Amino acid sequence: MTTTEKTFPWRGVLVATALPLDADLSVDFDAFAAHCTWLVENGCDGVVPNGSLGEYQVLTDDERTKVVETAVAAIGGERVMPGVAAYGSAEARRWAEQARDAGCAAVMLLPPNAYKADERSVLAHYAEVAKAGIDIVAYNNPHDTKVDLTPALLARLHEAGHIRAVKEFSGDVRRIYEIAELAPELDVLVGADDVLLELAIAGAKGWVSGYPNALPKSTVELYKAAIAGDLATAVPLYRQLHALHRWDSKVEFVQAIKLSMDIVGRHGGPVRPPRVPLLPEQEQAIRAATEKAVAEGLA
Repeated sequence: MTTTEKTFPWRGVLVATALPLDADLSVDFDAFAAHCTWLVENGCDGVVPNGSLGEYQVLTDDERTKVVETAVAAIGGERVMPGVAAYGSAEARRWAEQARDAGCAAVMLLPPNAYKADERSVLAHYAEVAKAGIDIVAYNNPHDTKVDLTPALLARLHEAGHIRAVKEFSGDVRRIYEIAELAPELDVLVGADDVLLELAIAGAKGWVSGYPNALPKSTVELYKAAIAGDLATAVPLYRQLHALHRWDSKVEFVQAIKLSMDIVGRHGGPVRPPRVPLLPEQEQAIRAATEKAVAEGLA
């Protein structure tokens, strides 16, 4: 990895990692280390542990700390960008400091999520966590947090020096152009798998993605082709994978990924995390699309 790449550890394909749990819901750290290694060996640039797929809200402090340390030990801190979301800025800052001390080069931060924060609260939240002295990638997920990091607000956060990039999960592919106008130095990362092609064409610098947990090689191939403007490669692959990438809610998407991991696990994948039941028709659709991807060599 070059010095320039180390300056921007959020660029490329970073996997929002699913967390393997044992039957008693304790973390299987050995399986998690193997999973991180497997992802990098299959072309992914890094991992984002302790996000929604990483069950961060139900982990003990010790477990959440060890998840980060395990990932760093497995693939190196420059490849690990932990989520540091918390109810308030003091707790989020502590998690940012833990990630910094563990050797990570950046963290990903939601707005405060104990309540629907106003603009002043959001600015204060990011200012406080920035005191940890580690690069911050904001995470805009207005669907779940009910707080929208609009292009104008992102520009204010960037101008103040609080953030270096944003994971854009609003689903609005038009926003990247306004962000580029208001904050041209702010990197935009694709935050939702089903808008990858549109945001890559528009100038996204990275992708925090869920489906590499199950299909890393084809996901990386899609990203590289899209970023390069190779539409002859990207568009057919995007069409093949899009049935897996689009779901109406975050909960459904998380469970779809875990089911696909289950299925791909029978073909050599390293980990099968537990999942909650989906509706029968949803499970049938995911199973069919995943098995089709395996048969077509996309796994």
